[in-house]
Formats: sequence, C-alpha cells, structure tokens
Amino acid sequence: MIPRSRRTGRAVAYQVFYRLPLPVRRRLVRLAVPKYIVGAVTLVRDSEAGGAGRLLLLRQPPGRGWTLPAGLLQRGENPAVGAARELHEESGIRLSPTALSPAAPNAVVHAKGWVDMVFTVEVPASSTELKVDGAEVFEAAWHPLDDLPKLTWPTARLLAYYDIGPLAGQFPPPLPDRLP
Repeated sequence: MIPRSRRTGRAVAYQVFYRLPLPVRRRLVRLAVPKYIVGAVTLVRDSEAGGAGRLLLLRQPPGRGWTLPAGLLQRGENPAVGAARELHEESGIRLSPTALSPAAPNAVVHAKGWVDMVFTVEVPASSTELKVDGAEVFEAAWHPLDDLPKLTWPTARLLAYYDIGPLAGQFPPPLPDRLP
C-alpha cells in the first residue's frame, strides 16, 4: 500500500499535470516515455502452393540472408498502407491495404526499441510478377516453408512468432547471443 503522504503528492502532481495545456502535456509525455521505431512487415504466402506452403522472401544488401518485405512507416502513416507500399516497392506486388490482414500477433515489440506491425496476404505465385530494383533488393523468390533458405537473424526471430522457420516452436524466440 502506498503511504498517504505519497498518494497525496501524486494526486497533486496529476492535478497540476492535467491543468497544463494539451501541447505541454504531450511534450512532457514524449520526454518521459520510451521512443519506438515502427515498421511494417508482410508475410506473403503462395495461395496455390500445396503441402506446408510457400513464402515470398527477399535477398537484400549485403545479401547474407533472406528477409521479408518490410520497411519503416512514414510519420502518421497507417500500418496497412505502409505495408502495402513497402511490398510494392520491394517486390513489385501492388495490393490494396485492405487486402492485407493483421497477423496474430499484429505487433511484435523488439528489445532494441522498434515495433513491427505484421500483416499477411495470400497471392497466386503463378500469376504474380515479381520485380526488384537490383539496388534495395537483389532478388525476390518463393520458398517452401519446410525448406527455407538461410534467413537473417531478425527474420528468423520474427517468423518464430508465427511458428515458421528454424526457430519455430521456441517462444519467446531466443535472442542473438543465445543461438540454437
């Protein structure tokens, strides 16, 4: 139980805080609250694949592992809009943001101060043309879920939340200093 004198002090502090103009309160909160970088990630599955299915992966510089279509959100950008934008920029797949479904979990909070908003979508690989720019993305390809190529560590860790990849079944996924 909080001592009476501390409760009274907190009550006075809250009264003072809520009497401040809204812009001042927001500024104070921004100074006191941890900051996060927010990105959008899309898990694109092949709707025509049998068995375990296939997932769209990208090989980006420096090319040491495969990643998912993803990128940072612009200030004030809706996460689904950002995910659709990044998907188009990196793979050439143009979809309406309403075609993307929030994954479960939809937000994955990472220890280093960033949050990934994750979405899923299924498209037919046979009629979906993949286009990469050769600079930001070297290659885009469909990979069987039961035989994924070498993934970047952040990608393997993120996929573990959805029971996919080499860290599947490990929850919470291990941190990089505890490689399996």
